[in-house]
Amino acid sequence: MQLYAIGYAGRDREKTLEHIEELKEIGVPEPKEVPELYHLNPKLLSESDDMYVIGNNSSGEVEVVLVYDESGDISVTVGSDHTDRALETVSIQKSKQLCDKPIATERIPFNDVKDEWDNLVLKSEVLLNGEWVEYQNGLVSNIISFDAIQTYLKEHDVELKNCIVFCGTVPLVDGFKYGDGFRCSLKSNKLDKEISLEYQVKYLKEN
Repeated sequence: MQLYAIGYAGRDREKTLEHIEELKEIGVPEPKEVPELYHLNPKLLSESDDMYVIGNNSSGEVEVVLVYDESGDISVTVGSDHTDRALETVSIQKSKQLCDKPIATERIPFNDVKDEWDNLVLKSEVLLNGEWVEYQNGLVSNIISFDAIQTYLKEHDVELKNCIVFCGTVPLVDGFKYGDGFRCSLKSNKLDKEISLEYQVKYLKEN
């Protein structure tokens, strides 16, 4: 099983470029291309209720996730691209490798939501001082289209079999927040079905 994440996958390219400029101002290096593909260690995939991190500058990020089986059949689920934001200023790919990538156990066949793809709803919340606070809320239409994802992966020689792809996220409601827990969901209104995951953030002691 191979694991990939597509970064800077906003459908509105102008807004994506503006976001890149904002990130550059806080030290995050400019991507080599837009979107940008990150090939990750598949052992980072996690279905655990706990996320262990170093330092207090990491955060989750709700993503729509495509799962390609050995035959190339596709299912859809939700994941969190949990990332160390401090290390992100040094290397985006290294920052993504430092944290687990939580993924929900439940999946929906892609064909069941194919016609609804752009209207799938992504939400997330962060646990701050014992209370869940809204963090993200948007539609998959914020992300490059499904066909664009497929084309992009093929152009980057990704074999669309036996792989998992984190395909992008939606904007933050009110900036980065670093909490003690994270939960997120992907909802199909057509199917009246929601897939969700939740985990607690555990801080490792530093020397």
